[in-house]
Amino acid sequence: MQDNMTHLLGTNIDTVSERSIGRLLLQLGKISAQDAEAVLRAQQDLGLRFGDAALKLKLITEADISQVLSMQFNYPYLHAGQGNYSDELVAAYQPFSQQVEELRVLRSQVMMRWINEGYKSLAIVSVNEGEGASFLAANLAIVFSQLGQRTLLIDANLRDPRQHKIFNLKEKLGLSDILADRATMSVVTKVDSFVDLSVLGAGTLPPNPQELLNRDVFASFMNAATSEYDVILIDSTPASFIADAQATVARCGGALIVSRLNHTRLSDVSEVRSQISMTGARVVGSVINDF
Repeated sequence: MQDNMTHLLGTNIDTVSERSIGRLLLQLGKISAQDAEAVLRAQQDLGLRFGDAALKLKLITEADISQVLSMQFNYPYLHAGQGNYSDELVAAYQPFSQQVEELRVLRSQVMMRWINEGYKSLAIVSVNEGEGASFLAANLAIVFSQLGQRTLLIDANLRDPRQHKIFNLKEKLGLSDILADRATMSVVTKVDSFVDLSVLGAGTLPPNPQELLNRDVFASFMNAATSEYDVILIDSTPASFIADAQATVARCGGALIVSRLNHTRLSDVSEVRSQISMTGARVVGSVINDF
């Protein structure tokens, strides 16, 4: 029966696209082959599109339709619990929320102020620890990948990294291992749930993060990465670790400063701006997290 239904869906629902609504609903397990037969009959009797007929029969929900439409338009997102990623990935799990709309606005500003000027790399630098830089870097990377931009997220916080936890990375080696000549770019993880997103974790926690980040091999690695990716976002060590943050920002040429509402002192933000300017890099913008 399944083989027959695959053929039936391919001929009656969509003779051109391999990504028809019916086929995707079957692949996702939202409907069975028997359900699809019932939908096809209702579709013919009522003159409805496949998705509308399935909704009328109450075999699927509006959320199911939204999910398959996102796949058709190459705009993937996840349902709660899907993918075993952290629920911090609001751009994946809550793509139509106000919070994610604000991320898209930020993405547009970064595109206009930085990417469209020919730059590819941007450091995400919080003023202090616990101000949401890793959260912002992860979600900003997702919304860039949803644009169809080949996006690489790098965790350069070699003291207290978080991206391997957020994305549930299985690869243990990462940036520190590349900088120590213990690994190559092959340790970059392509995140299958997102069309154009790759993540490089921090890797082995080193005893000498400052020295590693200042090695010439970091510049060589970034040069190689810019030839393969359209956008590279680096989750940096907080600016309170001055030498680490400056080394990371210098490799990018630009930085986005992250602070926290009612938590970060304005004088500290000004100091971070000065530190970034000393590297010759540019402050592309500032983000205030409210949580």
